[in-house]
Amino acid sequence: MNKANIFDIQRSSFVDGPGIRTTVFFKGCNLKCKWCHNPESQSSKPQIMFYKDKCTGCGRCSGITEKNTEFVCFNDAKQICGREYSVEEVFGIIQKDKLFYDTSNGGVTFSGGECMLQIDFLCEILKKCKENNIHTAVDTAGFIPWEHFAEILPYTDLFLYDIKAFDNDVHKESVGAENELILNNLKKLLECRANVSIRIPVIPAVNDSTEEMKSIKEFLTPYKPDVELLPYHKMGEHKYNALGMGITSFNIPSEEKMEELNKIFKY
Repeated sequence: MNKANIFDIQRSSFVDGPGIRTTVFFKGCNLKCKWCHNPESQSSKPQIMFYKDKCTGCGRCSGITEKNTEFVCFNDAKQICGREYSVEEVFGIIQKDKLFYDTSNGGVTFSGGECMLQIDFLCEILKKCKENNIHTAVDTAGFIPWEHFAEILPYTDLFLYDIKAFDNDVHKESVGAENELILNNLKKLLECRANVSIRIPVIPAVNDSTEEMKSIKEFLTPYKPDVELLPYHKMGEHKYNALGMGITSFNIPSEEKMEELNKIFKY
């Protein structure tokens, strides 16, 4: 029986694809983006998150470890992030909102972390969703063997595909890996006419130059996919403290800057 490490399942979401959606967040990522707003997704193993300001000192969590995945703190001060789910468990949650998917042209999105690192589970749950006429989306950074894409392609209605940076040196410095595989996979997806929506996080002093965005635009122009620019935000910074992780903070791009960059992607 396939199982996956998952750290969150959000119902009634209006992002990460069309309509009303359920988003399933897989744990584990093979990139290390300095601006990651879900740092709890990076490790594939369960982790303890501790919010000191919420703690009342009741002592109930004394001796609790990452293995105690069923532990619940009454004040949400200590949380065990991530646990194993079966396909049946996840699909049971997904199908609860089928009426909302049907009436809003929504569905389910598999995200992360990098959901494609757990390819056997992902393929099985995608097949089950398609058998039940549920729209499927896969949110990926693309740093995955092409064979994984080929395996899930028949069961995926939409790929939400991240481009972190086009310049290879910038990419390697910012996320810890080169981007050749990512761009090659994207080109293959576009050439086989998969439904792909490009998402580009805009990080000041990293990838927000006009030259960088024009390079991405030139690469995409033969295929003309939808492009969404996502401005950096600081909403995930508190999670780093809860995990005891160091953080690299960036400025938030101005509205004027976002408007300027969005104009570049007019085909």
